[in-house]
Amino acid sequence: MNPSSSPSNSLTNAPTTNAWLAITSIALGVAGLIIAEFLPAGMLSPMARDLAITEGMAGQAVTATSIFAVITSLLIAFATRNFNRRPVLLALSGFLVASNIVVAYAPSFTVLLAGRVLLGVALGGFWSMAAATAARLVTPERLPRALALIFGASSFASVFAAPLSSYLSNEIGWRNVFLAAGFLSALALALQFVSIPSLKPIGAVKLGTLFKVLALPSFTAAMLAVALVFGGFFCAFTYVRPFLESAANAAPSALTLILLLFGVANFIGTSFGGKMVEKFHEPSLWLLPLILSAVALGIYFSEAQLLLTALLIFAWGFFFGPVSVVWSTWVTQRGGVNAETAGGLYVAAIQLSAAVGAVCGGMAFDRAGPTSVFVISAAASMLSVGAVLAAVVRRRPA
Repeated sequence: MNPSSSPSNSLTNAPTTNAWLAITSIALGVAGLIIAEFLPAGMLSPMARDLAITEGMAGQAVTATSIFAVITSLLIAFATRNFNRRPVLLALSGFLVASNIVVAYAPSFTVLLAGRVLLGVALGGFWSMAAATAARLVTPERLPRALALIFGASSFASVFAAPLSSYLSNEIGWRNVFLAAGFLSALALALQFVSIPSLKPIGAVKLGTLFKVLALPSFTAAMLAVALVFGGFFCAFTYVRPFLESAANAAPSALTLILLLFGVANFIGTSFGGKMVEKFHEPSLWLLPLILSAVALGIYFSEAQLLLTALLIFAWGFFFGPVSVVWSTWVTQRGGVNAETAGGLYVAAIQLSAAVGAVCGGMAFDRAGPTSVFVISAAASMLSVGAVLAAVVRRRPA
């Protein structure tokens, strides 16, 4: 890692008294974003019935969120270049609260889409700034742990959002579930208000800064590696439930248990991300996708053995967990004073790769069968290994 790209001196200019409280508030904000993003997955049918639309049309609420998340993640650093970061973060969290309320009271699908667009803006903006803000709140040696806390909250939220929303929607209705999510987001906003210090903008951000960051040594290849490993993951993960049902013949109870184990493993793996960065950051960038590729192939060949499949899916979740931590740390350090722009490119790469991966996985699932998605996932992860070796190892400072 090039020490000159570290944000240690240029970004860390905030008081440290309430640093970890501020980090916690950011983690809660991220959890709120993930919960809001995943809620429709568990409530699509009742939402569609209530709004008198098809499930396919209701699913476009997710698409709208992703599109605006990509756009916002790329432009947020430039659009807010003259603003103190504290009010920007608070405004984005306010958008999250407003999104949940708008969706909860939406009288039509059009209004619901407007609420989901607000979520896309909050998601793309807040995510892009989260790592760079953390780098200004804690010392460089504590940054991996701070990011592990933030992404651990994301992982925890992703584990329970969809299944919990499915259960609660049957008990209190989908609109009240969104109101509950809005209340949680409001609590995060309140904590951010009392803990995040004033953070003046750093660096001269222009539209051309996007290309300046992409021109950094190894950055473009690194974003390709990120897109490949995340795209490969979502190619398979999007269809893991029908895979387990059709290929592994998992009973409903076994299916629920396996998915819960995956989520727990992912959370545990994320919690180890900070240690991985501290001990062997650079090797983890290519070792993790290499292991993920091997695990995906293992799942492909284990379809008839449910217990082995379950164990491999647990390993899949565990080794995917640290990926976001090690890459977000790399992006923040390499971005330097342009860490927010770098973070925006990172978020855009993930959002786009998730969409493309899900589409490719769907085509493979329909045409070649449920196990084919893991072959594609393994191939994408191996390509990510190659991109990392070209981007990081080949560029290692003398």
